[in-house]
Amino acid sequence: MGAAERDALEGIERLRQRPAKFRDARITMAHGAGGKATRTLVEGLLAPLLGIAELSDAASVGELALTTDSYVVRPLRFPGGSIGELAVNGTVNDLAMAGARPLALTLSLILEEGLASSELQAEIEAAARAARAAGVAIVGGDTKVVERGSCDSMYLTTTGLGRRDPRAHLSPNSLQPGDRILVSGTIGDHGTAVMLARGQFELLADVESDTRPLWAAVDALLDVPNLGLRCLRDATRGGVATVLNELAAASGVAIVVRETNVPVRPAVAAACEILGLDAMYMANEGTFIAVVAPDSYAEALAALRPLPGCENAAEIGEVKADPRGMVVVETGFGGRRVMDMLVGDPLPRIC
Repeated sequence: MGAAERDALEGIERLRQRPAKFRDARITMAHGAGGKATRTLVEGLLAPLLGIAELSDAASVGELALTTDSYVVRPLRFPGGSIGELAVNGTVNDLAMAGARPLALTLSLILEEGLASSELQAEIEAAARAARAAGVAIVGGDTKVVERGSCDSMYLTTTGLGRRDPRAHLSPNSLQPGDRILVSGTIGDHGTAVMLARGQFELLADVESDTRPLWAAVDALLDVPNLGLRCLRDATRGGVATVLNELAAASGVAIVVRETNVPVRPAVAAACEILGLDAMYMANEGTFIAVVAPDSYAEALAALRPLPGCENAAEIGEVKADPRGMVVVETGFGGRRVMDMLVGDPLPRIC
């Protein structure tokens, strides 16, 4: 690394270490995209006012884990899934990423006046099927109806309860130099499927959302002896790039990603290239990042690959000591570039 590159990286590192401050006068779509604007909103405004000291996929309540999430995806149905299925899978997966076996959910509905009853029934049936597949019960909820034009057909909110698995000792602060970065499957499928379903682009591609429950994959990893599993994160809003940046910042380490190792379906790569997007920032709903000790990643991949949706699990990078708090991509052409958190919102209403 040359002196100029080192100075530039050190300058970026100093900027990133500054505490988040929320100064925006208005909420924009970017605040819901999972990237920099979301981080500033949550860390600079919401968490301090609410007294939330630790931000994670699920909060600890004794031996239990608790999480909540809202879903505003447009359109309601897309190749490979729908809002009802997505609401269940997204919530049980937040529990799984915290090392908690999902137990039960509540489901709240905000419905727009004029919504066809058949559409509502289809999404409730989808949620029920997803809950059965995930092995959880939907035990309660709430329903509100708003005037026509006040919401886009329906919004769903789920709260999930899980029991922490004693085998799991996970923390985003636990990454160490030498650890390996694994991805459980192909990336960008969900974001691309929803984008194409909107019909805004004259593109035809056979891409389905990867929405699925992830506890079986987590359970398989926890069963690997002496795995040294440091952390799990599902790469939803903001994609793999944002998750890796959050982990690097939390542990004060660098993450180096080998671009050629990242599994991307050809149709997803082609759609992103045509539209000027990067699959690393596209949302996923059934793909997660796992960080494991350096001598056990082969065993982790062997545990994942027999499972549905994990056939393309891959080791995509390594944790380094420097440059602290940053993600660097080694490109297929032999170069290096900094991969920052998502800026703006290239694809709103994705989940």
